[in-house]
Amino acid sequence: MVAAPPRWLATGWGTSMSIEVSGLLGLLHLVLTVYAMVKIVQSMAGTGSKVIWIVVILLLPVLGLILWWLFGPKG
Repeated sequence: MVAAPPRWLATGWGTSMSIEVSGLLGLLHLVLTVYAMVKIVQSMAGTGSKVIWIVVILLLPVLGLILWWLFGPKG
């Protein structure tokens, strides 16, 4: 005879907070990525520079955003 798991384990208690936090972080990352890409496209930088920055942001998600914020095209 197999014992049933504890009720808190069966309902997923303890995991919902980590799912909510990671979901919020994922949403924040998506918003920042879209914002950065819009700013890159609107900048006065050359087409090649714009393409490189977008590729960097897409291939290096967090690091790419940080690098763009520090070194990316302004205005």
